[in-house]
Amino acid sequence: MTDFSRASAPLLKGALVQLTESVVGFIVPNVVVFQFNPKELSHTITPWNPQAVDQTQRGAQAPMVQPHHVQESFSFTLELDATDGAAFGSSKALTTGVADRLAALKKLTYPSEGLFGDLVRNASALAGSATCQIERPKVPVVLLVWGPGRIVPVRVTSFSVTEKWHTRTLHPLHADVSLGLEVMTPDAFRSRMTLSQKIATAAYNYTRVVDDVLAILNLENTASDAAGLPPFM
Repeated sequence: MTDFSRASAPLLKGALVQLTESVVGFIVPNVVVFQFNPKELSHTITPWNPQAVDQTQRGAQAPMVQPHHVQESFSFTLELDATDGAAFGSSKALTTGVADRLAALKKLTYPSEGLFGDLVRNASALAGSATCQIERPKVPVVLLVWGPGRIVPVRVTSFSVTEKWHTRTLHPLHADVSLGLEVMTPDAFRSRMTLSQKIATAAYNYTRVVDDVLAILNLENTASDAAGLPPFM
C-alpha cells in the first residue's frame, strides 16, 4: 500500500503485464494489476566492470568504458488480500481467496502459449490425450508498469509466497509475494524480434527518454544547490 499526504490525490496502481503471442500472432496479455502498491521498491543498477572481465589483462580496457547496457533489477513484496470480501460474504472470496491472483502471478514464470492455449494443452494432458510440446519453451515477455514514467521489460528471477489464513478449501485469504525482477535490455532481443519483443524494446527506450527528460529538469535544482561548491570548470 502507498501512503499519500493528500487523500484526494489520484492513485495509479502498478502492474505486471505478460505479453503472450498466440499461434496467429496476436498478443493476449496476462495482466496482474497490483491490489495494493508495495510500500517499498528496491532498484539496483550494476554498471559493467572492465576490471572484472579478465583479471589477467588488467588495464587492457579503458577504465571508463561501458560497452553494454547496465544491469538493472527490481525487488518488492506484493500484498494480496481477500479477507474483507470474505467478511462481507463474497462467494468468490470465500471459495478461492486470492488463489486467482497467485495463479496469474505464477504464470509469469512458466513457458506459455497464452492463458487459453495453456488451459487447452494442460486439460488435454490431464485427460490422457497426446499433446504437443511447446517448441523451444520460453517465458513470454513481462512489462513492469510503475506509473507513466517507468515501463520496462523484465524477467522474474525470484518468486516467494507466504500464505496467511485459508478458506475451507485451503485457498489462501492473504498472501505476501516477494518478487525479484531483472530488466531485459535491447541486447537480449538482438535476433529476429517478435511483436512482443518489439514492444519490450520500445518500452525500454521510452523509459530511458523519460529519464533523460527528468535529468534535464534537474538542472533547475543544480543552479541553486551548487552555489556553495568550489569551482571545477
